[in-house]
Amino acid sequence: MKILIADDHELFRDGLRHVLTQLDGTVSIVEACDYPQAITLAETESDVGIVLLDLGMPGMPWSEGLQNLRKTLPSDVPIIVLSASDDRRHVLQAVNLGAAGFIPKTSSSRVMLSALKLVLSGGVYLPPALLDQSSDNALSEPIGNAGQENNASFLTPRQREVLTLLGQGKSNKEIARVLQLAEGTVKLHVTAILKALNVNNRTRAVVAASQLGLTKTDTASFSR
Repeated sequence: MKILIADDHELFRDGLRHVLTQLDGTVSIVEACDYPQAITLAETESDVGIVLLDLGMPGMPWSEGLQNLRKTLPSDVPIIVLSASDDRRHVLQAVNLGAAGFIPKTSSSRVMLSALKLVLSGGVYLPPALLDQSSDNALSEPIGNAGQENNASFLTPRQREVLTLLGQGKSNKEIARVLQLAEGTVKLHVTAILKALNVNNRTRAVVAASQLGLTKTDTASFSR
């Protein structure tokens, strides 16, 4: 598997490269130190499987850089934001612009590896503090229909169960195991949930689940 690391700090790239060797013995890594270089590699390295992106790189505003990367990469290649900041508004904006996850740089190597494995299996990782409803009102910006409803009454009971597990960051395979469903059935439920919430990816559905009060277990639970 090929991983693109895009970060303007060489020391951090060196440390991250060391951590990633524990992910898979066959990992190969390409590196970029600014947005133009990252976009060029995304265009020329056709077999990149995942991108680890620092938002604060030279070359262009991060929102523009993230959007350009998302447009350049195949839709099934996840972009995981690695940032020294876990500001909730930045997280939400990154999710809206196409990020499949957000890992604070303060995370331990164990958490980072677990988060990457989850994303590669089709799950979602967001900082647990983002999904903590009791912390403050930083989640007040609605995503899709979530901001228009104070409950999930527009979903069926089974869809609520699936959404709750999505809110815990679980992959379709994990949800199928927990609910004793076929994985294909879970995919159908997820598609219906995305349509009902008016969102276009499962990462945004995770945030919507939090806004609906359906996230009862933080996203770090998958690693335990």
